Amino acid sequence: QVQLAESGGGLVQAGGSLRLSCATSGGTLRLPFMAWFRQAPGKEREFVSGIKWTGGTFYADSVKGRFTISRDNAKNTVYLQMNSLKPEDTARYYCAGRTLSSSSYVPNDYDYWGQGTQVTVSS
Repeated sequence: QVQLAESGGGLVQAGGSLRLSCATSGGTLRLPFMAWFRQAPGKEREFVSGIKWTGGTFYADSVKGRFTISRDNAKNTVYLQMNSLKPEDTARYYCAGRTLSSSSYVPNDYDYWGQGTQVTVSS
């Protein structure tokens, strides 16, 4: 059974940086498209960034130029470098993977999810 585990969340001041990691374990299934979503209290889960096995990347407009997604296929790990953080970035961040290689911004299109890691940005 494939499992995703996020780490790296925390409390940071506005303008600061955090790096999230998502490690994949269990089974031999390859997840060709991985993504980060976030969900703030009272809001729907929203797409943040995604990356293909081949390295193609996708970003929500709200994080373009501030966040960078990357993956190390040998380590089965996906990263999200978050710079210039803003209070509105405060949310629980989830790693997700899908067995199809095409990108998707829709949470229901993903087959596997982590438990999430909390990111809090103070003003």
